[in-house]
Amino acid sequence: MTSIRERNKALILRAASEEFAEKGFAASKTSDIAERAGLPKPNVYYYFKSKENLYREVLDSIVEPLLQASEPFNQPGHPADVLRAYIRTKIRISREHACASKVFASEIMHGAPHLPPERAEQLNAQASHNAACIQRWIDQGLMAQVDPNHLLFSIWAATQTYADFDWQISTVTGKAHLEDADYDAAAETIIRLVIKGCDVQESAPSR
Repeated sequence: MTSIRERNKALILRAASEEFAEKGFAASKTSDIAERAGLPKPNVYYYFKSKENLYREVLDSIVEPLLQASEPFNQPGHPADVLRAYIRTKIRISREHACASKVFASEIMHGAPHLPPERAEQLNAQASHNAACIQRWIDQGLMAQVDPNHLLFSIWAATQTYADFDWQISTVTGKAHLEDADYDAAAETIIRLVIKGCDVQESAPSR
């Protein structure tokens, strides 16, 4: 059963994600966050102490899902299956954590001044591990000779756009909000581009 404390913190965190995504860190006010959460302003300070701490909590709320998205790279698996799972999860994150994703993207574009160093190290270490996995698959003849880092950058850009540019996507598609089928189509399109474009083998090459 969710406690009142957990419920209130979740309400504030969600409201802060929306506020920071819309206005950025500097322009966001704790009073507006509290109003959006439907709670008194002192509650924000009671649970998070400061706007800076709350902003870091928003960043942390997206870092963990991003790290978990790479879980397929952390265990034995065929590259086609790993890449499919990774791309589908990244699309899901852009859908389920759209506001926090926007906040994270803005933070990175500004040089990550508020991202805790240990979190940056975790993200960089995971990215290096993922790139090493891709390079190993290339060396094994399981996919084409592509630059692993730039492949990852392309996947990040293609999946992240469904959070950062949701207004543009909705405008172009003529929909107020994207539906399950739209996100599924996005994932399958990106998967097809990566699997086919990088000539990822569906099974190990014969000797």
